[in-house]
Amino acid sequence: MSEKNFRWPAEWEQQDAVWLSWPHRRDLWQGGLDRLQQTFGRVAAAIVPHARVCVNASCDLHDGIRSVLAGLGVGEESFSLYDHPTNDVWCRDHGAIFVKDEAADGLVAVDWQFNAWGGKFPPWDLDNGIPRRMAEALGVPRVESPMILEGGAIEGNGAGLLLTTEAVLLNPNRNKEWNREEIENELKSKLGIESVFWLGSGIEGDDTDGHIDDMVRFVKEDAVVSIVEENPRSPHYRVLAENNERLGDMRTVAGSRVEVIPLPMPDPILVQDWRLEQLPASYANFLIVNDAVIVPIFMQERNDDRALGILREAFPGKKVCGVDARLLVVEGGAIHCITQQQPAVSVSR
Repeated sequence: MSEKNFRWPAEWEQQDAVWLSWPHRRDLWQGGLDRLQQTFGRVAAAIVPHARVCVNASCDLHDGIRSVLAGLGVGEESFSLYDHPTNDVWCRDHGAIFVKDEAADGLVAVDWQFNAWGGKFPPWDLDNGIPRRMAEALGVPRVESPMILEGGAIEGNGAGLLLTTEAVLLNPNRNKEWNREEIENELKSKLGIESVFWLGSGIEGDDTDGHIDDMVRFVKEDAVVSIVEENPRSPHYRVLAENNERLGDMRTVAGSRVEVIPLPMPDPILVQDWRLEQLPASYANFLIVNDAVIVPIFMQERNDDRALGILREAFPGKKVCGVDARLLVVEGGAIHCITQQQPAVSVSR
């Protein structure tokens, strides 16, 4: 196995499964754990027509998970439960990032270090061990990196181009001894990418310091959807305008211009007496899973319909559906944040 043969597939490439880490802590969720588990169940139900669901959860939770999924019509043949205890639910950030070994036509789990977004939410010891458990469960090789990285901090087109933000990867609360060049080299080594394009900051209320998956997402090798804020009084306005200006300079590895498709923000979601005054709600936090796109919606009919319509045009031939993500954004994430795709092997792009 040689890292020079690694390639991080684009999310629209064929997938065998999608991983979740099941919610279990009543101390975390203002909206209520039981309601949150129903939300996770609805996400799983949206995934299973298109890919298998794999769940990280301690074994004492498995009967309850089966009950929730059965109540939503998800048959046991559609999911797998693993005795993988976790601290929290954000599988995109603490789970393995799967790459393909192009020489061996096999899957490799890349195991990055995880410190709960700069040490904000201890403990994270169980979450940091999830990539090893995922690799062992699948019987695939695991490559460990000393670099702290969350999956929501990076976005790739499957053809050598990676997007990220300075607010996260250059933040001293992650890898304070690493400079930009060293970070780029580690991303290139472990993910098989050739070019890193940097944006600046993230949207307001984002505990992660500015994950890319709340702002800009590839929809094909040479096109992205990018969040825009039309209200100049919004706390998001300046950051998003600056990022969208930078995107004008982005090119594919082959040198072609990347089309930028504007995707609007929902109306502000405000919560009183909570650590986040304005929740980081974004339609960009969707999951692509084979012939479907599962999009967070916020029960704002006009805005939700507008965003779903834009994404249907961006993904012709795919089923684009919405799942109510209001409970998820209370804790700072949405559909993409709670999922991690497992690419298929022996399938061409």
